[in-house]
Amino acid sequence: MRPEADLIRQRLGQLVQGLTALRHDGRFDEPNLDGTAGDYISFDSWEWPQGVGLYGLVQLWLRHRDPGLRSLLEGWYARHLARGLPGMNINTTAPMLGLAMLWAETRDPRWQPALDAWASRLMTEAPRTEEGGFQHDVSDKVNPGELWDDTLFMAGLFLARYGQASGRTELVDEAVRQFLVHTRYLSDPETGLWFHGWTFEGRHNFARARWARGNAWVTACILDLFETSILPGSVRMYLQGVLESQVRALLPLQTASGAWRTLLDDPASYEEISATAGFAYGLLKATRQGIGGADWAEAGWRAVGAVMANIDAGGTVQNVSYGTRMGHDLQFYRDIPLQPTGYGQALAILCLVEAEGHLTRQEAA
Repeated sequence: MRPEADLIRQRLGQLVQGLTALRHDGRFDEPNLDGTAGDYISFDSWEWPQGVGLYGLVQLWLRHRDPGLRSLLEGWYARHLARGLPGMNINTTAPMLGLAMLWAETRDPRWQPALDAWASRLMTEAPRTEEGGFQHDVSDKVNPGELWDDTLFMAGLFLARYGQASGRTELVDEAVRQFLVHTRYLSDPETGLWFHGWTFEGRHNFARARWARGNAWVTACILDLFETSILPGSVRMYLQGVLESQVRALLPLQTASGAWRTLLDDPASYEEISATAGFAYGLLKATRQGIGGADWAEAGWRAVGAVMANIDAGGTVQNVSYGTRMGHDLQFYRDIPLQPTGYGQALAILCLVEAEGHLTRQEAA
């Protein structure tokens, strides 16, 4: 059963409040959990969770053109640019995605120098693995020779979006290369699902974890990449086949509640809502783009129901697994604690923005 559009709009307002109110409460030693230094729960930090959150807010603003939301976004970026940006790595690139989309729409001259400089540095300074993949280094840890599926969302989409908006086609070409290299080493040909990571040092997929949120990053960002109009057709056809293979494996793994487990194919692992939101977003966006059948849409709407059931009265998304570095055994993933986070809020926002769009188009038809 599909929720009413008005209820989704109400939940979206609550999610924005929940996102912007997030503060680190001291319960977690963050660097030891995912290899990222600093407070990445609080909305006012510049890290990957805030970057995903800002991407969700920009998509919500593009849908409704709320001037208050635009002011919130511009104020956030202005404060951080005035303070000075942190060192560049894969995770600190994430906030640039929302800024690229904001600039593409407004052409505000405040933003382009920072975008240009960051994109150029990413192209020339980011450490690379064999075959030119971005090495997944984070703020307090170098990961020699490692590819992670997170990289495509945190850095690949930024290059594609900003490359298209700025006319810098070399950035889109680089984004395409990252998607192809990561697909080669992280997509599991046996199941169609994706592994969390690969290392060239020993040439293996670590725990061979088919981790839900990593798979959700992939589902979401492949479909977002398809919105890049200068994407070569052959690349689109190839990645669509990869996506269809992944979704064929995903659909039978959806639980009775509409959610997916944090290890997709492990019944002993817990149901996890940030990944469920990412899958819902991707499945509904796919059907809007004419990809997939009625079973994709049905699974997407069931996932929307699971996400909405996990938004509390204060607009905070519950049952979100905390930041997850690379695990060397499957128990590591089962033991990741649950904690409200910016990316949990953001993926729920993306999910409900896409769901609302479907309902609005039906109402207008």
